[in-house]
Amino acid sequence: MEYFTTEEWNDFVNQGVCSDQQTAMQRRLENCRKGCGETVALWPKVRKTAAAEASYQPPLVSVRTAKAAFTTAGPVSKVKGADSSIEVLFDSFLQPALAGARSTGTGMRQMLYRADPYQVDVQIETKTAGNRLVITGQLLEVSRPDIAAIHVQVTFSNRRGSLVHTLTNQFGEFGGEIENSGDLEISFPRPRENPIVISLRNALDGLPEEWS
Repeated sequence: MEYFTTEEWNDFVNQGVCSDQQTAMQRRLENCRKGCGETVALWPKVRKTAAAEASYQPPLVSVRTAKAAFTTAGPVSKVKGADSSIEVLFDSFLQPALAGARSTGTGMRQMLYRADPYQVDVQIETKTAGNRLVITGQLLEVSRPDIAAIHVQVTFSNRRGSLVHTLTNQFGEFGGEIENSGDLEISFPRPRENPIVISLRNALDGLPEEWS
C-alpha cells in the first residue's frame, strides 16, 4: 500500500497532483480507515482560515500597542533634539514617496516618539472643511507598551495664541482640533521633570522638527 506525505495530501486537496497520482491517492483514501481522511479534511479548514485571516482588521488600540512594542525593541530611525530624552522612532514624512506622488503633497502625517516615560503615537491631518488641523494620538508607558497613560493633560498650540486642552482616555488616546497656522506644538507633563514639548514647524510640509 502506498503512503503519501502531508505535502502531497495538501496538493491533492488543491488539485495540484497529476491524474495518476490523484487516482492512487483517491484509492488510498477509500481504503484508509481514519488517518488519511483526517489529513485530507484538515487542509480545507486551513485554507478557509487563511482566507478569513486576510480580511481581518484588528482593533486600532491593538495595532497601536503592537506597533509601540516592536518599535521600542528596535527603532528604525533615531533623531534627537535639544531634549535627549525624546526620540523620533517613526515619521511618515521620512519615508520614500511613491513614484509620481512627491509633488502632490499630503494631508496626513504619522509619527511615533519615545519621550520618557511615554511612547507617543501622533497623527496629524487637515480637516476637509476650514483651515484646521485634526490631531489624534495615544500615550503608552514606554517600559510597558500594553499599559496606557490615562488622564494625562495634553495641550495643542498653533504658536499664534490658540490653545486646546484635552485629557487622555482609558486607552491613553487623545484628540482635538486647532486652527492651522502652519506650525504645531504638542505638550504634556511628566512626573518630577519638565513637560514634554514636541514642536512641529510647518507640521504638514515635512520640514525639520524641534524639541524643547
